[in-house]
Amino acid sequence: MRNRKRVVGAALMALALVAAACGSGDGSADVPEGPTITVASFNFNESTIMAELYAQVLEANGYPVARKLNLGNREVVKPALESGEIGLVPEYVGTLLNFLEGTPSADSESTWQAAKAEFEKTGVTLLAYAPAQDKNAYVVTAATAASLGVSSVSDLQAAASTLVFGGPPECPEREACLKGLQEVYGLDFSEFKPLDSAGPLTVAALESGDIDVALLFSTQGIIEAKGFVVLDDDKGLNPAENLVPAIRVEIVDAYGSDLVDLLDALSAKLTTEELTALNRRADVDQDDPADIARDWLTANGFLSS
Repeated sequence: MRNRKRVVGAALMALALVAAACGSGDGSADVPEGPTITVASFNFNESTIMAELYAQVLEANGYPVARKLNLGNREVVKPALESGEIGLVPEYVGTLLNFLEGTPSADSESTWQAAKAEFEKTGVTLLAYAPAQDKNAYVVTAATAASLGVSSVSDLQAAASTLVFGGPPECPEREACLKGLQEVYGLDFSEFKPLDSAGPLTVAALESGDIDVALLFSTQGIIEAKGFVVLDDDKGLNPAENLVPAIRVEIVDAYGSDLVDLLDALSAKLTTEELTALNRRADVDQDDPADIARDWLTANGFLSS
């Protein structure tokens, strides 16, 4: 009887261990060891969608993740990344290199390499960039385009002194915003109105005529939905602006190639056309960024349906 009890007890113990390992459903047995990855975003929809893409694919593969979404503009996010307050953020290669005091170009590879080399001096590196690009777009209504006869940014020169330009508060200091429009195109607008980062305030101001020219983003679905006209950047003010994960070096060192390969695979599948479609769901349909990201990851095989 003692031997039988011993066998039954051992069997029950084995079953309990199996249940503990397999029955929780939280994937804890496969969680990689390392620091929590705090994923952040800038304060506009596309950045939040991208941050959710990164966060959800990492969570699905067992990485510990925290979020700090809509953290602010680059003046807030970049120091937070460099200090280690956050660990991962979607970036744009050209604008980033400008902020790192480099000179970006229309060539994605050389701009990425230069930005990566500079950022690594601060403990942050760049993973592979996506084919998807999102550039600053200088936008007018169809009525304004027709009345002024404009189709390019250069065409604004004759009327600029009578026009109001609207964009994010930091626009006057940005190379691809008001500063560049003045230096490259010689445009001196009658007034600058600080609004938001290509968000609803800017869209509403353009639509109502409160501003004449707006800074929006080239992948925003709201541009087509509202019938706005994107003026051709005929002097090439905007550099390459591929989406790229910017991540703390210590996180890459902790998790190694598995993490890098996972995020690189995600980036490789993201095209400009798909990014525009994702943005339309947020800007026009008012869908939640987390739902938008989950749907894309599922459709592309990163999450199970």
